Amino acid sequence: MKLSEHKELKIEILALPPKEKDKLLLRLVAKDKVLTEHLHFLLLEDESNLRDRVSAIKDHILQTMQNLKSSKNNNAKEVLTILRKLAKAVNHNFRVTKTNFEDVELRIFLFNNTTTKFKSGVFSAYKNYEQLFGTYFVKATLITLRKFYKLHEDLQYDLKDDMNKLLAKIYTENMAGVANNLGLPEQI
Repeated sequence: MKLSEHKELKIEILALPPKEKDKLLLRLVAKDKVLTEHLHFLLLEDESNLRDRVSAIKDHILQTMQNLKSSKNNNAKEVLTILRKLAKAVNHNFRVTKTNFEDVELRIFLFNNTTTKFKSGVFSAYKNYEQLFGTYFVKATLITLRKFYKLHEDLQYDLKDDMNKLLAKIYTENMAGVANNLGLPEQI
């Protein structure tokens, strides 16, 4: 049931006494973890907290990738699984903060620090994990590039070198074929 489909309900909600609205709002917010975090961020945090959040995520990415690189038996399946988990953390941060620049910055940072060197091997006759990893990596970079283009040109300038580094990484690795098929540029 969508509120926009029930105009009478919306009118009645707006007509409720403020005390009753506050109780309903608090009950609704308590049911949604991301909304609770978003409201906490909006109402109780400032710019320094945002920098701390970004820094913590970057540290987590670096630590995870360092652990992955120190492991001798990396394979595409394992790297893809870890990459998806880290991307989920970046997505969660965006849903909480709604800050576009930091979202693009974290995504570029994640992909630039992701190891793309792993032991070859096929785990299944049904899935080629190297190809799956390459496709995921390029598609995620393409989404990041679209978000990059939506930023103000001054903000794009700040991230341009890192974005070009990421694009160069894709085209020097074994993902160039997938990148060409999906129309990913070699540089911006």
